[in-house]
Amino acid sequence: MISKKILYLLIALGFSVQLYPQKTKVVHLSGTDAANTVEWDFYCTDGQNSKKWSKIAVPSNWELQGFGTYNYGHDWKNKDKKLGLEHGLYKHTFTVPENWKGKTINIVFDGSMTDTKVKINGKSAGTTHQGGFTRFKYDISKLLKYGQTNLLEVDVAKQSENESINRAERQADFWIFGGIYRPVFLEILPKIHVTRAAIDAKADGALKVLIAVNNPKLNYSVTVHLYDLKGNKIHTEHLGYLKKGNSEEIFSTKFNNIKSWNPEWPTLYDITFELKHENSVLHEVTKRIGFRTIELRQHDGFYINEEKVIFKGVNRHSFWPETGRSLSEENHLEDIRLMKEMNMNAVRMSHYVPDKRFLELCDSLGIFVLNEVTGWQDGYDTLVGPKMIKEVVLKDENHPSVIIWAHGNEGGWNFANEKWIHYWDIQKRPVIYPWLLRNGVDTSHYPEYNYATGRLVSGIDPFMATELLHGLYDGG
Repeated sequence: MISKKILYLLIALGFSVQLYPQKTKVVHLSGTDAANTVEWDFYCTDGQNSKKWSKIAVPSNWELQGFGTYNYGHDWKNKDKKLGLEHGLYKHTFTVPENWKGKTINIVFDGSMTDTKVKINGKSAGTTHQGGFTRFKYDISKLLKYGQTNLLEVDVAKQSENESINRAERQADFWIFGGIYRPVFLEILPKIHVTRAAIDAKADGALKVLIAVNNPKLNYSVTVHLYDLKGNKIHTEHLGYLKKGNSEEIFSTKFNNIKSWNPEWPTLYDITFELKHENSVLHEVTKRIGFRTIELRQHDGFYINEEKVIFKGVNRHSFWPETGRSLSEENHLEDIRLMKEMNMNAVRMSHYVPDKRFLELCDSLGIFVLNEVTGWQDGYDTLVGPKMIKEVVLKDENHPSVIIWAHGNEGGWNFANEKWIHYWDIQKRPVIYPWLLRNGVDTSHYPEYNYATGRLVSGIDPFMATELLHGLYDGG
Protein backbone atom coordinates (compact mmCIF):
# COMPACT_ATOMS: atom_id res chain seq x y z
CA MET A 1 0.00 0.00 0.00
CA ILE A 2 1.06 3.62 -0.63
CA SER A 3 1.77 5.54 2.58
CA LYS A 4 -0.07 8.80 3.25
CA LYS A 5 3.16 10.81 2.87
CA ILE A 6 3.82 9.37 -0.59
CA LEU A 7 0.16 9.85 -1.55
CA TYR A 8 0.28 13.51 -0.51
CA LEU A 9 3.53 13.95 -2.44
CA LEU A 10 1.98 12.49 -5.60
CA ILE A 11 -1.05 14.74 -5.23
CA ALA A 12 1.23 17.74 -4.71
CA LEU A 13 3.22 16.85 -7.82
CA GLY A 14 -0.02 16.59 -9.77
CA PHE A 15 -1.05 20.05 -8.62
CA SER A 16 2.39 21.44 -9.48
CA VAL A 17 1.93 20.42 -13.11
CA GLN A 18 -1.15 22.64 -13.22
CA LEU A 19 0.16 25.46 -11.03
CA TYR A 20 3.62 25.61 -12.62
CA PRO A 21 3.20 24.83 -16.32
CA GLN A 22 6.18 24.29 -18.56
CA LYS A 23 7.35 27.47 -20.22
CA THR A 24 9.78 27.97 -23.07
CA LYS A 25 13.31 28.33 -21.72
CA VAL A 26 16.05 30.22 -23.57
CA VAL A 27 19.77 29.62 -22.97
CA HIS A 28 22.24 31.74 -24.94
CA LEU A 29 25.32 30.10 -26.45
CA SER A 30 26.59 33.44 -27.75
CA GLY A 31 26.34 36.86 -26.18
CA THR A 32 23.08 38.77 -26.34
CA ASP A 33 24.28 41.69 -28.51
CA ALA A 34 27.39 43.55 -29.71
CA ALA A 35 28.08 44.90 -26.22
CA ASN A 36 27.71 41.49 -24.55
CA THR A 37 29.59 38.79 -26.46
CA VAL A 38 31.02 35.31 -25.86
CA GLU A 39 34.28 34.09 -27.38
CA TRP A 40 34.15 31.08 -29.70
CA ASP A 41 36.96 29.34 -31.57
CA PHE A 42 37.30 30.76 -35.08
CA TYR A 43 39.11 30.10 -38.37
CA CYS A 44 38.88 32.39 -41.40
CA THR A 45 39.77 30.83 -44.75
CA ASP A 46 40.97 33.98 -46.51
CA GLY A 47 42.04 37.58 -45.96
CA GLN A 48 43.32 39.09 -42.71
CA ASN A 49 44.37 36.72 -39.91
CA SER A 50 43.29 33.73 -42.00
CA LYS A 51 44.27 30.07 -42.07
CA LYS A 52 44.79 29.73 -38.33
CA TRP A 53 42.54 29.01 -35.36
CA SER A 54 41.98 31.86 -32.92
CA LYS A 55 39.10 33.42 -30.96
CA ILE A 56 36.25 35.68 -32.06
CA ALA A 57 33.47 37.50 -30.27
CA VAL A 58 29.97 36.17 -31.03
CA PRO A 59 27.82 37.89 -32.16
CA SER A 60 29.96 39.95 -34.53
CA ASN A 61 30.94 40.48 -38.16
CA TRP A 62 34.38 38.98 -38.61
CA GLU A 63 35.79 41.91 -40.64
CA LEU A 64 35.24 44.23 -37.66
CA GLN A 65 37.17 41.72 -35.52
CA GLY A 66 40.23 41.83 -37.78
CA PHE A 67 39.52 38.83 -40.04
CA GLY A 68 38.85 38.36 -43.73
CA THR A 69 38.36 41.09 -46.33
CA TYR A 70 36.25 44.23 -46.31
CA ASN A 71 33.85 44.17 -49.25
CA TYR A 72 31.32 46.72 -50.41
CA GLY A 73 28.31 45.48 -52.32
CA HIS A 74 29.52 46.69 -55.67
CA ASP A 75 32.67 44.56 -55.41
CA TRP A 76 30.83 41.91 -57.38
CA LYS A 77 31.45 44.00 -60.51
CA ASN A 78 35.16 43.27 -60.16
CA LYS A 79 34.52 39.51 -60.07
CA ASP A 80 36.52 39.29 -56.84
CA LYS A 81 37.06 35.56 -56.36
CA LYS A 82 38.15 36.01 -52.77
CA LEU A 83 34.63 37.03 -51.81
CA GLY A 84 33.32 33.65 -52.86
CA LEU A 85 36.13 31.73 -51.18
CA GLU A 86 35.86 33.42 -47.78
CA HIS A 87 34.36 31.23 -45.07
CA GLY A 88 34.28 31.51 -41.31
CA LEU A 89 34.53 28.29 -39.29
CA TYR A 90 33.28 28.39 -35.71
CA LYS A 91 33.54 25.93 -32.81
CA HIS A 92 31.91 26.16 -29.40
CA THR A 93 31.28 23.66 -26.62
CA PHE A 94 28.32 23.63 -24.26
CA THR A 95 26.78 21.29 -21.72
CA VAL A 96 23.21 20.06 -21.61
CA PRO A 97 21.68 18.87 -18.31
CA GLU A 98 20.36 15.34 -18.00
CA ASN A 99 16.84 16.56 -17.16
CA TRP A 100 16.41 18.09 -20.63
CA LYS A 101 16.12 14.60 -22.08
CA GLY A 102 12.64 14.10 -23.54
CA LYS A 103 12.18 17.80 -24.30
CA THR A 104 12.46 19.49 -27.70
CA ILE A 105 15.73 21.44 -28.01
CA ASN A 106 16.09 23.89 -30.89
CA ILE A 107 19.23 25.79 -31.75
CA VAL A 108 18.26 29.24 -33.04
CA PHE A 109 20.33 31.67 -35.11
CA ASP A 110 18.95 35.21 -35.26
CA GLY A 111 21.23 36.18 -38.15
CA SER A 112 24.24 34.70 -39.97
CA MET A 113 25.86 35.96 -43.20
CA THR A 114 25.14 34.08 -45.29
CA ASP A 115 24.98 30.35 -46.20
CA THR A 116 25.27 28.55 -42.85
CA LYS A 117 25.95 24.87 -42.14
CA VAL A 118 25.49 23.63 -38.58
CA LYS A 119 26.81 20.45 -36.95
CA ILE A 120 26.22 19.09 -33.46
CA ASN A 121 28.73 16.51 -32.26
CA GLY A 122 29.93 15.96 -35.81
CA LYS A 123 26.46 15.40 -37.30
CA SER A 124 24.56 17.79 -39.54
CA ALA A 125 21.71 19.65 -37.81
CA GLY A 126 19.86 20.01 -41.12
CA THR A 127 20.03 21.54 -44.57
CA THR A 128 22.22 24.60 -45.18
CA HIS A 129 20.40 27.81 -44.32
CA GLN A 130 20.60 30.43 -47.06
CA GLY A 131 20.00 34.13 -46.51
CA GLY A 132 21.81 36.48 -44.16
CA PHE A 133 19.04 38.47 -42.51
CA THR A 134 16.45 36.01 -41.20
CA ARG A 135 16.10 33.83 -38.10
CA PHE A 136 16.40 30.07 -38.54
CA LYS A 137 16.43 27.07 -36.23
CA TYR A 138 17.10 23.33 -36.07
CA ASP A 139 15.67 20.67 -33.77
CA ILE A 140 18.83 19.11 -32.30
CA SER A 141 17.17 16.99 -29.58
CA LYS A 142 18.42 13.71 -31.05
CA LEU A 143 21.96 14.98 -31.65
CA LEU A 144 22.72 16.08 -28.10
CA LYS A 145 24.63 14.23 -25.38
CA TYR A 146 22.64 14.86 -22.19
CA GLY A 147 24.62 15.46 -19.05
CA GLN A 148 27.76 15.85 -21.17
CA THR A 149 29.73 18.39 -23.20
CA ASN A 150 28.52 18.98 -26.75
CA LEU A 151 30.40 20.40 -29.75
CA LEU A 152 28.80 23.00 -32.02
CA GLU A 153 30.47 23.57 -35.40
CA VAL A 154 29.30 26.25 -37.83
CA ASP A 155 30.53 26.95 -41.37
CA VAL A 156 29.48 30.40 -42.64
CA ALA A 157 30.07 31.30 -46.29
CA LYS A 158 30.24 34.98 -47.13
CA GLN A 159 28.53 34.40 -50.48
CA SER A 160 25.53 32.18 -51.16
CA GLU A 161 25.33 29.24 -53.54
CA ASN A 162 21.93 30.63 -54.56
CA GLU A 163 22.52 33.42 -57.07
CA SER A 164 19.22 35.17 -56.34
CA ILE A 165 20.32 35.60 -52.70
CA ASN A 166 23.60 37.12 -53.87
CA ARG A 167 21.73 39.52 -56.16
CA ALA A 168 19.16 40.43 -53.49
CA GLU A 169 21.48 40.68 -50.48
CA ARG A 170 25.13 40.84 -51.51
CA GLN A 171 25.29 42.86 -54.74
CA ALA A 172 23.91 45.94 -53.04
CA ASP A 173 24.79 49.51 -52.19
CA PHE A 174 25.97 48.68 -48.67
CA TRP A 175 28.76 46.86 -46.85
CA ILE A 176 28.86 43.09 -47.23
CA PHE A 177 29.99 41.42 -44.04
CA GLY A 178 30.43 37.82 -42.96
CA GLY A 179 29.72 36.07 -39.71
CA ILE A 180 27.27 35.18 -36.97
CA TYR A 181 26.26 38.74 -36.16
CA ARG A 182 23.10 38.19 -34.11
CA PRO A 183 22.57 35.94 -31.06
CA VAL A 184 22.63 32.14 -31.02
CA PHE A 185 20.61 30.37 -28.36
CA LEU A 186 18.95 27.14 -27.32
CA GLU A 187 15.17 27.02 -27.10
CA ILE A 188 14.03 24.35 -24.63
CA LEU A 189 10.41 23.28 -25.06
CA PRO A 190 8.26 20.59 -23.46
CA LYS A 191 7.75 17.43 -25.51
CA ILE A 192 4.30 18.64 -26.59
CA HIS A 193 4.35 22.35 -27.24
CA VAL A 194 2.98 25.34 -29.13
CA THR A 195 5.03 25.96 -32.28
CA ARG A 196 3.30 29.22 -33.23
CA ALA A 197 0.99 31.77 -31.61
CA ALA A 198 0.14 34.35 -34.29
CA ILE A 199 -1.94 37.20 -32.92
CA ASP A 200 -4.24 39.78 -34.51
CA ALA A 201 -5.32 42.20 -31.76
CA LYS A 202 -7.63 45.02 -32.91
CA ALA A 203 -8.11 48.46 -31.34
CA ASP A 204 -11.61 47.57 -30.12
CA GLY A 205 -10.29 44.60 -28.11
CA ALA A 206 -11.16 41.94 -30.68
CA LEU A 207 -8.60 39.13 -30.72
CA LYS A 208 -7.88 36.45 -33.30
CA VAL A 209 -5.06 33.99 -32.63
CA LEU A 210 -3.68 31.06 -34.58
CA ILE A 211 -2.32 28.34 -32.29
CA ALA A 212 -0.18 25.59 -33.83
CA VAL A 213 1.19 22.52 -32.03
CA ASN A 214 3.95 20.05 -32.84
CA ASN A 215 1.94 16.94 -31.98
CA PRO A 216 -1.67 16.70 -33.22
CA LYS A 217 -2.23 13.19 -31.83
CA LEU A 218 -4.24 14.33 -28.78
CA ASN A 219 -7.15 16.62 -27.98
CA TYR A 220 -6.05 19.95 -26.50
CA SER A 221 -7.79 22.93 -24.96
CA VAL A 222 -6.51 26.51 -25.06
CA THR A 223 -6.94 29.13 -22.32
CA VAL A 224 -5.93 32.79 -22.60
CA HIS A 225 -4.87 35.21 -19.84
CA LEU A 226 -4.37 38.93 -20.47
CA TYR A 227 -2.21 41.09 -18.17
CA ASP A 228 -1.15 44.71 -18.05
CA LEU A 229 2.58 45.40 -17.76
CA LYS A 230 2.30 45.68 -13.98
CA GLY A 231 1.24 42.03 -13.88
CA ASN A 232 -2.43 42.69 -13.11
CA LYS A 233 -4.70 40.08 -14.68
CA ILE A 234 -7.33 41.72 -16.88
CA HIS A 235 -9.07 38.73 -18.40
CA THR A 236 -9.07 34.92 -18.38
CA GLU A 237 -11.03 32.81 -20.82
CA HIS A 238 -11.20 29.30 -22.24
CA LEU A 239 -10.86 29.85 -25.99
CA GLY A 240 -11.75 26.39 -27.26
CA TYR A 241 -10.28 23.10 -28.43
CA LEU A 242 -7.66 21.83 -30.81
CA LYS A 243 -9.10 18.50 -31.84
CA LYS A 244 -7.01 15.40 -32.44
CA GLY A 245 -5.58 15.41 -35.95
CA ASN A 246 -5.50 19.22 -36.28
CA SER A 247 -2.06 20.79 -35.97
CA GLU A 248 -3.45 24.34 -35.83
CA GLU A 249 -6.63 26.24 -35.07
CA ILE A 250 -7.81 29.86 -35.10
CA PHE A 251 -9.59 31.16 -32.00
CA SER A 252 -11.44 34.43 -31.46
CA THR A 253 -12.62 36.48 -28.50
CA LYS A 254 -12.99 40.10 -27.42
CA PHE A 255 -11.62 41.97 -24.42
CA ASN A 256 -13.35 44.96 -22.83
CA ASN A 257 -11.85 48.28 -21.70
CA ILE A 258 -8.70 47.90 -23.79
CA LYS A 259 -6.37 50.82 -24.46
CA SER A 260 -5.20 50.85 -28.06
CA TRP A 261 -1.59 51.13 -29.26
CA ASN A 262 -0.28 54.10 -31.23
CA PRO A 263 3.05 56.02 -31.30
CA GLU A 264 1.78 58.69 -28.89
CA TRP A 265 0.39 56.16 -26.39
CA PRO A 266 2.16 52.84 -27.03
CA THR A 267 0.14 50.76 -24.56
CA LEU A 268 1.28 47.14 -24.35
CA TYR A 269 -0.09 43.99 -22.73
CA ASP A 270 1.25 40.52 -21.96
CA ILE A 271 -0.92 37.72 -23.28
CA THR A 272 -0.45 34.11 -22.17
CA PHE A 273 -1.81 30.99 -23.85
CA GLU A 274 -2.03 27.69 -21.98
CA LEU A 275 -2.08 24.45 -23.94
CA LYS A 276 -3.85 21.77 -21.89
CA HIS A 277 -4.58 18.08 -22.21
CA GLU A 278 -7.31 17.02 -19.80
CA ASN A 279 -6.27 18.73 -16.51
CA SER A 280 -2.57 19.19 -17.25
CA VAL A 281 -1.04 22.36 -18.63
CA LEU A 282 1.50 21.10 -21.17
CA HIS A 283 2.94 24.42 -22.37
CA GLU A 284 2.54 28.09 -21.56
CA VAL A 285 3.45 30.76 -24.13
CA THR A 286 3.56 34.52 -23.39
CA LYS A 287 3.71 37.30 -26.00
CA ARG A 288 3.84 41.08 -25.61
CA ILE A 289 1.24 42.74 -27.83
CA GLY A 290 -0.55 45.97 -28.58
CA PHE A 291 -4.14 46.38 -29.74
CA ARG A 292 -4.36 48.42 -32.95
CA THR A 293 -6.25 48.35 -36.24
CA ILE A 294 -4.54 48.98 -39.60
CA GLU A 295 -6.48 49.95 -42.70
CA LEU A 296 -5.42 51.01 -46.17
CA ARG A 297 -8.49 52.74 -47.62
CA GLN A 298 -8.61 52.81 -51.41
CA HIS A 299 -7.75 56.20 -52.94
CA ASP A 300 -7.61 57.66 -49.45
CA GLY A 301 -4.76 56.62 -47.16
CA PHE A 302 -3.60 54.69 -44.13
CA TYR A 303 -5.75 54.64 -41.02
CA ILE A 304 -4.61 53.45 -37.61
CA ASN A 305 -7.40 52.95 -35.07
CA GLU A 306 -9.85 54.83 -37.35
CA GLU A 307 -7.57 57.88 -37.58
CA LYS A 308 -5.82 58.86 -40.80
CA VAL A 309 -2.06 59.06 -40.38
CA ILE A 310 0.78 60.75 -42.23
CA PHE A 311 4.06 58.85 -42.03
CA LYS A 312 7.05 61.03 -41.21
CA GLY A 313 10.20 59.01 -40.92
CA VAL A 314 13.56 57.74 -42.04
CA ASN A 315 15.16 54.70 -43.64
CA ARG A 316 17.33 52.87 -41.14
CA HIS A 317 20.25 50.53 -41.75
CA SER A 318 21.30 48.10 -39.04
CA PHE A 319 24.85 49.40 -38.92
CA TRP A 320 27.47 50.82 -36.57
CA PRO A 321 31.01 51.78 -37.70
CA GLU A 322 32.77 49.81 -34.97
CA THR A 323 30.65 46.65 -35.03
CA GLY A 324 29.06 46.45 -38.49
CA ARG A 325 25.60 44.88 -38.45
CA SER A 326 26.02 43.53 -34.94
CA LEU A 327 24.35 46.13 -32.74
CA SER A 328 23.87 46.93 -29.06
CA GLU A 329 20.96 48.15 -26.96
CA GLU A 330 22.45 51.64 -26.98
CA ASN A 331 22.72 51.62 -30.80
CA HIS A 332 19.00 50.87 -31.08
CA LEU A 333 18.03 53.44 -28.47
CA GLU A 334 20.17 56.15 -30.04
CA ASP A 335 18.46 55.72 -33.41
CA ILE A 336 14.98 55.79 -31.89
CA ARG A 337 15.84 58.84 -29.75
CA LEU A 338 16.99 60.70 -32.86
CA MET A 339 13.76 59.86 -34.67
CA LYS A 340 11.67 60.99 -31.73
CA GLU A 341 13.67 64.21 -31.36
CA MET A 342 12.93 64.99 -35.03
CA ASN A 343 9.20 64.47 -34.33
CA MET A 344 9.12 61.39 -36.57
CA ASN A 345 6.62 58.58 -36.18
CA ALA A 346 7.87 55.96 -38.68
CA VAL A 347 10.92 54.02 -39.83
CA ARG A 348 11.51 51.87 -42.89
CA MET A 349 13.80 48.86 -42.44
CA SER A 350 16.09 49.41 -45.38
CA HIS A 351 16.65 46.91 -46.70
CA TYR A 352 16.17 43.86 -44.48
CA VAL A 353 14.55 42.82 -41.21
CA PRO A 354 16.10 44.33 -38.05
CA ASP A 355 17.14 42.85 -34.72
CA LYS A 356 14.30 41.57 -32.57
CA ARG A 357 15.32 44.06 -29.87
CA PHE A 358 14.92 47.06 -32.18
CA LEU A 359 11.29 46.09 -32.84
CA GLU A 360 10.64 45.57 -29.12
CA LEU A 361 11.85 49.12 -28.50
CA CYS A 362 9.69 50.45 -31.34
CA ASP A 363 6.74 48.69 -29.68
CA SER A 364 7.39 50.21 -26.28
CA LEU A 365 8.55 53.70 -27.33
CA GLY A 366 6.08 54.15 -30.18
CA ILE A 367 7.35 54.04 -33.77
CA PHE A 368 5.52 52.77 -36.87
CA VAL A 369 7.69 50.19 -38.69
CA LEU A 370 7.72 49.39 -42.40
CA ASN A 371 9.38 45.97 -42.23
CA GLU A 372 11.18 44.96 -45.40
CA VAL A 373 11.85 41.65 -47.13
CA THR A 374 15.41 41.88 -48.46
CA GLY A 375 15.85 42.75 -52.12
CA TRP A 376 18.26 45.48 -53.18
CA GLN A 377 17.47 45.84 -56.87
CA ASP A 378 16.80 42.17 -57.55
CA GLY A 379 14.45 39.71 -55.87
CA TYR A 380 14.69 36.20 -54.46
CA ASP A 381 13.76 33.35 -56.78
CA THR A 382 10.69 31.21 -56.14
CA LEU A 383 12.81 28.52 -54.48
CA VAL A 384 14.26 30.53 -51.57
CA GLY A 385 11.81 33.47 -51.65
CA PRO A 386 8.94 31.66 -49.91
CA LYS A 387 11.34 30.44 -47.20
CA MET A 388 12.70 33.95 -46.61
CA ILE A 389 9.22 35.46 -46.42
CA LYS A 390 8.05 32.79 -43.97
CA GLU A 391 11.05 33.48 -41.72
CA VAL A 392 10.44 37.24 -41.88
CA VAL A 393 6.75 37.03 -41.01
CA LEU A 394 7.01 34.38 -38.28
CA LYS A 395 9.77 36.27 -36.45
CA ASP A 396 8.08 39.69 -36.47
CA GLU A 397 4.34 38.99 -36.84
CA ASN A 398 3.27 39.95 -33.31
CA HIS A 399 4.98 43.34 -33.01
CA PRO A 400 2.33 46.10 -32.90
CA SER A 401 4.88 48.53 -34.35
CA VAL A 402 5.03 46.54 -37.62
CA ILE A 403 2.16 47.98 -39.64
CA ILE A 404 3.38 47.53 -43.25
CA TRP A 405 5.42 44.92 -45.14
CA ALA A 406 7.74 46.28 -47.84
CA HIS A 407 8.50 43.65 -50.47
CA GLY A 408 12.01 44.49 -51.63
CA ASN A 409 13.55 47.74 -52.84
CA GLU A 410 13.77 49.39 -56.26
CA GLY A 411 12.88 46.33 -58.29
CA GLY A 412 14.19 43.95 -55.63
CA TRP A 413 11.10 41.78 -55.66
CA ASN A 414 9.52 38.82 -57.35
CA PHE A 415 5.77 39.26 -57.77
CA ALA A 416 5.33 35.48 -57.67
CA ASN A 417 6.46 35.52 -54.02
CA GLU A 418 4.04 38.21 -52.79
CA LYS A 419 1.30 35.64 -52.11
CA TRP A 420 3.43 34.14 -49.32
CA ILE A 421 3.31 37.37 -47.31
CA HIS A 422 -0.48 37.25 -47.42
CA TYR A 423 -0.45 33.51 -46.71
CA TRP A 424 1.61 33.72 -43.52
CA ASP A 425 0.48 37.06 -42.09
CA ILE A 426 -2.65 36.53 -40.00
CA GLN A 427 -3.09 40.31 -39.75
CA LYS A 428 -3.10 40.81 -43.55
CA ARG A 429 -1.06 44.01 -43.27
CA PRO A 430 -0.65 46.16 -46.40
CA VAL A 431 2.20 45.17 -48.71
CA ILE A 432 4.02 47.98 -50.48
CA TYR A 433 6.74 48.05 -53.15
CA PRO A 434 9.22 50.90 -52.61
CA TRP A 435 9.43 52.81 -55.90
CA LEU A 436 6.34 51.29 -57.49
CA LEU A 437 2.60 51.90 -57.67
CA ARG A 438 1.06 48.61 -56.54
CA ASN A 439 -1.57 47.41 -54.06
CA GLY A 440 -3.09 50.90 -53.88
CA VAL A 441 0.05 52.70 -52.66
CA ASP A 442 2.09 55.02 -54.88
CA THR A 443 5.73 55.09 -53.75
CA SER A 444 8.69 56.90 -55.23
CA HIS A 445 12.40 57.48 -54.60
CA TYR A 446 14.01 60.94 -54.78
CA PRO A 447 11.08 62.65 -56.51
CA GLU A 448 11.53 66.21 -57.72
CA TYR A 449 9.48 68.76 -55.81
CA ASN A 450 6.87 69.37 -58.52
CA TYR A 451 6.50 65.64 -59.16
CA ALA A 452 5.94 64.86 -55.47
CA THR A 453 3.48 67.70 -54.85
CA GLY A 454 1.65 66.81 -58.05
CA ARG A 455 1.21 63.18 -56.96
CA LEU A 456 0.12 64.28 -53.48
CA VAL A 457 -2.39 66.84 -54.73
CA SER A 458 -3.61 65.29 -57.97
CA GLY A 459 -2.86 61.57 -57.57
CA ILE A 460 -5.71 59.20 -56.80
CA ASP A 461 -3.68 56.89 -54.55
CA PRO A 462 -1.88 57.62 -51.26
CA PHE A 463 1.63 58.80 -52.11
CA MET A 464 4.78 57.98 -50.17
CA ALA A 465 8.35 59.02 -50.94
CA THR A 466 9.94 55.87 -49.51
CA GLU A 467 13.37 57.44 -50.09
CA LEU A 468 13.94 61.18 -50.33
CA LEU A 469 17.18 62.69 -48.99
CA HIS A 470 20.26 60.50 -49.40
CA GLY A 471 22.80 60.49 -46.56
CA LEU A 472 25.50 58.33 -48.15
CA TYR A 473 28.89 59.17 -49.60
CA ASP A 474 27.67 59.72 -53.17
CA GLY A 475 25.90 63.05 -52.60
CA GLY A 476 22.56 61.69 -53.79
